[in-house]
Amino acid sequence: MRRLYLSATVVFWLLVAAFWIGGKWLPSAGESAAIAAERVIPAAELAKHAMPGNCWMAIRGSVYDLGTYLPQHPSPPEIVTSWCGKEATVAYDTKTKGRPHSPYADELLAKYRIGMLAPAQSR
Repeated sequence: MRRLYLSATVVFWLLVAAFWIGGKWLPSAGESAAIAAERVIPAAELAKHAMPGNCWMAIRGSVYDLGTYLPQHPSPPEIVTSWCGKEATVAYDTKTKGRPHSPYADELLAKYRIGMLAPAQSR
């Protein structure tokens, strides 16, 4: 009887450990739902947000709401606002001067992500 108890206890704790490790590898239900329910923004909607206080940009297929960030941007706002409501990957990657943004800028940009740009429809 004691051997059965010890075997059952060991099997129980092995299963608990397996579920715990499996939970670390798999995305949580909230993460899975967020990925599945990601907002897809058509180009027409992006174009409606072309004002300094309401500035959305598409960069590398993602859409960012940068309206609240513009006053904090280190360069004059006019450099950035000309890209509001548009696909701005080239401008972001080159800073319109041939220099890339820093890795810190990429991290900061991620905070303003609101969805992904809908693929262009072929005619």
